Amino acid sequence: MSDGAGESAALDVAGVSHRFGARAALSDVSIRVERGRFMALLGPNGAGKTTLFSVITRLYASQDGRVSIFGHGLDREPSRALARLGVVFQARTLDTDLTVEQNLLYHASLHGIARRAAKARIAALLARVGLSDRRDDKVRTLSGGQSRRIEIARSLVHEPKLLLLDEPTVGLDLESRADIVAIVRALVREEGLSVLWATHIFEEIDGADDAVVLHKGRIVARGTADSIAQGDETLEAAFRRLVAEPPRQAA
Repeated sequence: MSDGAGESAALDVAGVSHRFGARAALSDVSIRVERGRFMALLGPNGAGKTTLFSVITRLYASQDGRVSIFGHGLDREPSRALARLGVVFQARTLDTDLTVEQNLLYHASLHGIARRAAKARIAALLARVGLSDRRDDKVRTLSGGQSRRIEIARSLVHEPKLLLLDEPTVGLDLESRADIVAIVRALVREEGLSVLWATHIFEEIDGADDAVVLHKGRIVARGTADSIAQGDETLEAAFRRLVAEPPRQAA
């Protein structure tokens, strides 16, 4: 059975704008995440990354523009679109008083997955993120990096084809960050998962990755990470150039 219409993109954000009162948080933003690709969404604090994720996940209703997930429009087929979407939000959202398995079973029940099938799926996912031995431990006993890995497992319980991650490695040590990146890249490489990864940590991005730079609610650059940098620029230098504020002129 084909997923969506023809070879539609995993995620197609077309001309999306969103305002909070008089402030424009997003202005005519268009992003296309191709199937089986890892796309980096770069932007400083306040660029609009979290607002964009909130529109894609339908926490905010899109005021202008359209969002489609594998060809299913959020406006016309929200259930079919969101069924293909997994999300790891920036804020920690696990229940620390429940065990790892209880957290994942609860999420599975929200998606209508039968308990036996859920347990089998959870076992496979815990093996995938390297935490099978922590299944019966309460979440409060996990490190920050381990909790993040459980959140990734939880986001995949219902077998989505597109994964959004909003600053997933913020506050983690170098080794934990590397573990998270490696897990997600393996999912792209081995299972064909499509990923939109919001970050401001340049070491997490490879030169061949698709990338977009969001600044003050607008896309200011797009292409591969290597193509966004000019000449001998690093990606970080290119980013700083793209989001630099013009010098103020003296009165």
